[in-house]
Amino acid sequence: MFSQSRYEAIKAQLPPQVTLVAVSKTYPAEVLQQAYDAGVRIFGENRVQELLPKYEALPKDIEWHLIGHLQSNKVKYIVPFVHMIHSVDSLRLFNEIQKQAAKAGRTIQVLLQMHIASEETKFGFDEAELLTILESGVMQNAPFVKVCGLMGMASFTEDTEKVKAEFAGLKKTFDTIKAKNYFPGKDFDVLSMGMSGDYLIAVEQGSTMVRIGSALFGARD
Repeated sequence: MFSQSRYEAIKAQLPPQVTLVAVSKTYPAEVLQQAYDAGVRIFGENRVQELLPKYEALPKDIEWHLIGHLQSNKVKYIVPFVHMIHSVDSLRLFNEIQKQAAKAGRTIQVLLQMHIASEETKFGFDEAELLTILESGVMQNAPFVKVCGLMGMASFTEDTEKVKAEFAGLKKTFDTIKAKNYFPGKDFDVLSMGMSGDYLIAVEQGSTMVRIGSALFGARD
């Protein structure tokens, strides 16, 4: 169940430059409607098959963010309406988004997902791989994809120093890419890191976007 008081309390903890994405995976559309009625306009979903019916059921001024691992063959279903894709973790996926966005006549905002956690299960580029791709210029020559920044997930651990170090490393990579001016102008300005259990550490380390679900909506079934 969505809690207005929890929402207000979390918002009060976030600096004005930090965007809150309400992670609504597994919660039904009526719970999202409660959040919408309380003023939430940015929702994050992990799976395309869950996002599509919610998009159909809910108000059309919602900004939908796809934050989970995205398969290339599912891109075409969300390109007509998605606001931002956080989880671009391969050049193949990037190219498919460019192709489908061109067909739809839309420019899609994306974040490049970095692998910063110790768990092997998390997806993402490593720094050397990403910098090689950026040097090639291929991501800068995709007119229907706008690279807005980076995203990463820290290790799932009680060790706050480890989490802090992983976020600090991601911020360093973000600053390196910004300094090299691969994406000129103010477009490259989003650092999406921090979830319900670690968003305060992420904000302290320079996050500009946090993805919060259970702290807003309560424990998932």
